[in-house]
Amino acid sequence: MSAALFSLKPVRGVALVGAIAAAAVTGCSSVQVEHAEGRSPKLIPQTFFNGKICADGVVRDRSGAEIRSFNARIDASWDKDGVGTLDEVFYFYDEAGADPKRETRVWTLTPALQDGREVLSAQASDVPDATIMEWSGNAIHMAYMLRYGEPGDTIDLNMDDWMFQVADGVVVNETRMTKFGLHVGQILLVMRQVDEDVSCL
Repeated sequence: MSAALFSLKPVRGVALVGAIAAAAVTGCSSVQVEHAEGRSPKLIPQTFFNGKICADGVVRDRSGAEIRSFNARIDASWDKDGVGTLDEVFYFYDEAGADPKRETRVWTLTPALQDGREVLSAQASDVPDATIMEWSGNAIHMAYMLRYGEPGDTIDLNMDDWMFQVADGVVVNETRMTKFGLHVGQILLVMRQVDEDVSCL
């Protein structure tokens, strides 16, 4: 989850202001998740996000240049009421040879209905407004506002998060990041289900 379930810091401070000022205007994806209906292997959140998941990816700036790479571990579980917990740990690498930076996030996924179909209401500490996770065929989609940074120094980014299962136990995740409708970056990662004894980080 980008998710990406997957909230990564693309740029900060003045660098972000410059990126916004120079970016081309783009909008969130108008594609609906139903476009994936009938595609396989089917991606169902309760099935894929279950147990340990390893993720590896990059963060790219508005020009497409890589600015960070990362490894992540997701410990996913569901309770008897169907509420899911995604406990995420990330290690980011900003520069060659530099020590990695550790970040964490916990998502809570609560069953809900939207237009008569099953969805999940998704929320995390840095996602102040609950969003909807919807799925069809081999795809999952979420669009949400991420509040990233430390108290007193945060930035709100709009995240358009798509996941596609491309093989059994393997999901490709792409998240487009915008601010004021302007494209400021992208996150690309691959998630894979692994045995409990596999080290992701």
